[in-house]
Amino acid sequence: MREVLTGLLILWLVPMAACGQDAEEEPHPGRLVAVAAGAGVAITGSLVALDQAWFEQYEQVPFQTFNDGDEWYQMDKAGHVWSAYTLGRYGKGLLDWCGTSEGVSRWVGGGIGLVYLTGVELMDGRSAGWGFSWWDMAANVAGTGLFIGQDLAWGEQRIVPKFSAHLTHFAEQRPDLLGETVPERLLKDYNGQTYWLSVAPRSFSKRSRLPAWLCISAGYGAEGMVSAYPQYQSGDATTANGDPFRQYFLSLDVDLTKIPTRSSLLRTVLFTLNCIKMPAPALEFRSNGRVLAHGIYF
Repeated sequence: MREVLTGLLILWLVPMAACGQDAEEEPHPGRLVAVAAGAGVAITGSLVALDQAWFEQYEQVPFQTFNDGDEWYQMDKAGHVWSAYTLGRYGKGLLDWCGTSEGVSRWVGGGIGLVYLTGVELMDGRSAGWGFSWWDMAANVAGTGLFIGQDLAWGEQRIVPKFSAHLTHFAEQRPDLLGETVPERLLKDYNGQTYWLSVAPRSFSKRSRLPAWLCISAGYGAEGMVSAYPQYQSGDATTANGDPFRQYFLSLDVDLTKIPTRSSLLRTVLFTLNCIKMPAPALEFRSNGRVLAHGIYF
């Protein structure tokens, strides 16, 4: 989850000043200079901070790869997809605001998540505790591809990755790994996280009478994990719920960008928050065969 933690720095640093505004038809050089400078400082600063806060704990070694494809029931990979997509969405929004051409905003702005997360992955490759992960890179490419692909196909985002999280008791068993404080637990405890794909039916059928903002959302999660390799948990590491399991969800959601408003500020706020899944009723299907209904799930 390091990528999500550091990516949030960029995610929240500039969008409130620009994203969510209507795309400009004319170039604004002043805005472009400000955005380029701000993004450069944010990206460089966050990578330096990550290096000092995280990678200094481990010895620097020659570049190496690391196969982590079976860790955390692939929840971390879902996080990479969400991060790459969301950063790309913000990047394009910023360049649209600057009035750049459609091609520049799509490829440069939409690709910023892949560029940033590749930098993090290269740092992983020099760390004795980790290594360059091709699985992570595949997830990064998938997230960026999902954003740019939809922009090429439809000129809009009809399938939107989103994130939700709640506190679980599993962090109490491994606070060093799953977090101690509330913010740490929300971002590090995969047991409480869910990654969603939200789709507005009306975006595929203009004749639909459903509100443009109403979405159907499919989610993925996993629970019962107190180590990176949940399938090998035994003894003291086994959770109170027994064996870890995967979770599949069906829920409703809101596309905040489709809520009508004349306020530029509110439109910006809604654009910014649209990476988060709204609390709503949900059906949960577990890989152990259980089916649960939640009045409200987040």
